[in-house]
Amino acid sequence: MVAGASLLSSRRTSAAAMLRQILLQAKKHPSLIPLFIFIGAGGTGAALYLMRLAMFNPDVSWDRKNNPEPWNKLGPNDQYKFYSVNVDYSKLKKEGPEF
Repeated sequence: MVAGASLLSSRRTSAAAMLRQILLQAKKHPSLIPLFIFIGAGGTGAALYLMRLAMFNPDVSWDRKNNPEPWNKLGPNDQYKFYSVNVDYSKLKKEGPEF
């Protein structure tokens, strides 16, 4: 247990050291600040989109025992795409057979 706590504290100190190094570089070279902002925003956006896909995408099944095929429970007017052009999901009708 002590080794795990030691490892966690060493990770925190290395993360703090890395953040300190980034701040020092930003102070020395102010032109790097937009680069840090855009890379941070891109990484955060990618992580949030990945989390959205993992939580709300019907292709992902977290509970295979109770819900093995979650995509079959979607109705024709359920929107699961992030963005769709010129499609009103409330007016769609089911075209396929019932499963």
